[in-house]
Amino acid sequence: MKDNFRKNDLVTLEITDLGSSGEGIGKVDGFTLFVKDALIGDVIQAKIIKLKKNYGYGRLMEIVIPSPARVEARCLKARACGGCQIQPLDYEKQLEYKENKVGGLLERVGKIRDYVMEPIIGMEEPWHYRNKAQFPVGKDKDGKIITGFYAGRTHSIVPLDKCFIQHPLNEQIMSIVQRWMEEFNISSYDEVSHKGLVRHIFTRIGKYTEEVMVCLVINGKKIPKEAELIERLKQIPGIKSICLNVNRENTNVILGKDIQCLWGQPYITDKIGEISYRISPLSFFQVNPIQTQKLYATALEYAGLTGKETVWDLYCGIGTISLFLAQAAKKVYGVEIVPEAIRDAQENARLNHIENAEFFVGKAEEVLPEQYEKNGVYADVIVVDPPRKGCDEKLLACMVQMAPETIVYVSCDPATLARDLNYLSNHGYKVKKVRCTDMFPHSVHVETVVLMYRI
Repeated sequence: MKDNFRKNDLVTLEITDLGSSGEGIGKVDGFTLFVKDALIGDVIQAKIIKLKKNYGYGRLMEIVIPSPARVEARCLKARACGGCQIQPLDYEKQLEYKENKVGGLLERVGKIRDYVMEPIIGMEEPWHYRNKAQFPVGKDKDGKIITGFYAGRTHSIVPLDKCFIQHPLNEQIMSIVQRWMEEFNISSYDEVSHKGLVRHIFTRIGKYTEEVMVCLVINGKKIPKEAELIERLKQIPGIKSICLNVNRENTNVILGKDIQCLWGQPYITDKIGEISYRISPLSFFQVNPIQTQKLYATALEYAGLTGKETVWDLYCGIGTISLFLAQAAKKVYGVEIVPEAIRDAQENARLNHIENAEFFVGKAEEVLPEQYEKNGVYADVIVVDPPRKGCDEKLLACMVQMAPETIVYVSCDPATLARDLNYLSNHGYKVKKVRCTDMFPHSVHVETVVLMYRI
């Protein structure tokens, strides 16, 4: 079917699905095309720009018939910026798409059937929900300092002075840093030459405490006119922490390992439910605290704790889920590979006077077998919240060997979730309930909690 088409051909097609990056998917004479900026229900004209053996890519030329679910994007730069791939899709349709995406992958990849799909948890107000921002700093063609976000799949900065998913206070922070750089002729980082000083403006803002952290990521050891910047940033309501993060590597990774506190404290605090957390620049902490509380409440509900259980929380980060579970468990063990995160987890346990949580540094697939085989530590419940790549098969095998009555899988990637559930369902476990939470409105990402029990 590919032979029926040539590069630059114009074709008309209806969009029936969305891809992993939010691009529209449709078919022309049975041949699949991926088209950025097209939405489910659109009938479009597209120009073919790349052909593969079984599929191709097109550029949106015209929306012939707009989808009934297409709405006006709030942000004028939503199409250029890579942050909100599906902002022009009606929010209820976004939720429907995400739930269908998870269900489809569980059936096709996981071979999972005969379970309860509970209604997806959406947001009442799906705007200004993020508590963390990373704004790249650069120059426009006229040499003027700009901040904003990277355009999708590029490192070209789309200048933005207003973002509808970030905390509104970020607009003031960006403006202060930008004016300080212009006034004192402080350079922005250039990725091509690997020269220039300021790489990113990194912020964290506590949803419930309203505490603010500003961290400049720099290609150097210190900044000039430090006192002047501090004095200006101190005027921001709720400011608690002003830091530098040193990243002198020629890399796409945003943060380096070296943190210098210039003013205040090297962390802020925020809450999830009744638990308070200290959050440093390098801490992993969910960016949507409203939905995080709902996600963790689902995980806690699915765990079915009575106060008698031993729980293992794998990939525990700074102990966010561990401490949530510790409120209702006999004992919680957390495992995380990042030493700084474990130090934060231990501090967070002390902060909340929680004494029934213990934390281990290391790979989950190494720590769990060691504790189980050498020290006889067992689990009534295992909670796992892996990164997008999912669980190592060695870890899944150890989980099966430990034979907990309940496994609660918290996932940020439906494809690897489906793969791992397939393994577990072939080794003595059955999926009972699934519930999605919309942690990132206007993007294609979705968080999922799954309850499995031992057959």
